[in-house]
Amino acid sequence: MARESFDKEIQFLRLLALAGGAYSRQQFADRLGISVHTYDKTLRNLKDMLGVLQQGLPPEQGTELSEGLRYNYYESADPLLLFLFRAKSLKETESIRLTLLLTALQTQSLTAKELQDICSAQMPADAPLPDEKTVRGDLKYLEEVGVILRLQGGRPYKYRAANDLIDRLGDEELMDLFDYVDVIANTQVPSVQGYLLRDTLKKALRRRGFDPDAAETRRYKYHYHSRILDEAHLYPIFRAIRQRKKLNFLYLSPKRGKNYASQNTNPLFERESNGISETVLPLRVVYDHQYGRWYLIGYQARQGIMKFRMEGLTGIEEGEPVSEEEFALRLGIVQEQMKYSWVTDTIRPLKVVARFFNPEGAGANFVRERVELQGQWGTIAEETDATFRYEILVNGIYEIKPWLRSFGSSCEVLEPAWLRKEFIAEWKELQRYYEPVRENI
Repeated sequence: MARESFDKEIQFLRLLALAGGAYSRQQFADRLGISVHTYDKTLRNLKDMLGVLQQGLPPEQGTELSEGLRYNYYESADPLLLFLFRAKSLKETESIRLTLLLTALQTQSLTAKELQDICSAQMPADAPLPDEKTVRGDLKYLEEVGVILRLQGGRPYKYRAANDLIDRLGDEELMDLFDYVDVIANTQVPSVQGYLLRDTLKKALRRRGFDPDAAETRRYKYHYHSRILDEAHLYPIFRAIRQRKKLNFLYLSPKRGKNYASQNTNPLFERESNGISETVLPLRVVYDHQYGRWYLIGYQARQGIMKFRMEGLTGIEEGEPVSEEEFALRLGIVQEQMKYSWVTDTIRPLKVVARFFNPEGAGANFVRERVELQGQWGTIAEETDATFRYEILVNGIYEIKPWLRSFGSSCEVLEPAWLRKEFIAEWKELQRYYEPVRENI
């Protein structure tokens, strides 16, 4: 798939997952900045991609696009949104070819020539037949990512699937490994690679006659669809940071209500883009766990330090490199400005002081545990058996304020005085919302 198309499908799936049936086809198209015709075409492409990725699966293991997008917060099944990660850099013929290669190598060791014959015999009639150079390129890629092994010996080299770990585990050990990966993938960031490993282990269990879905004994989730989708941008950004290269992209601010800017080639249907073309030196990536958002922190000669929500990035391309000295200089400035950032704020630091109340009659002090876990560099001082004091020097209050508010009556803001007054006004407003409308209640 072309990168531009991948960006469009990401935003398309984001709206489908988050809005569901709330929009009509025209409203979806308007929100994405595309035509209804392009909307229909994109939907067909997604269904075709899903069919390619699920070929060879029995009917009961397949997934319709509508089923995959049916929202259930506690569902630990493979998120349909992840299938783009399996297809984002592959053409349809590449997806089919790699599937055939991996399937053939599961049970036997084969040479490149033998694998070429298998691909030629099983490729769809309308797909081009691969030559030996293409198959060898596919094998080199699969070997680099660690899913196949080249066996020792002379030419012609033989290859087999890298299933040693799974094959050496007993049934209970494999189930324990699946449970562990399931927990980590559902609770940690980034999680995409964990979901892909989870998918591999699930298939291995099914080959042994187990149904992992039926064996689930727990329900848990720390799962934002947007978080998973935005992980698509992590890997090219991390690569650019490692190589000290600038990034070129089109940025659509989430505040503008547009998720995508169509790239038109027909002047009759050309639209004005709402995006802004940016060229920045990427320096850091920040994750906001409270809202499930990824941020890119970069430097631009004209604007200085800039912050972007990753969901607004499209058309990412690598630019020219910079020297190691310049990169270290810019990174040092960012680290100094964000030294006291709760998430990404770079405004003037101020001290925030709050009193937390320990829960009464509870076996565990979950308030204290949460403050210790999430309070970052803030310090805790004991006051009484019922309370403790929390202090932190932070850049502004707008990012820490929702965290303090989330403790409800277990948190009392003491400093600064104007922030305390804001909290008092907010809670009074909430109280008015819940006042009875009838006098005799």
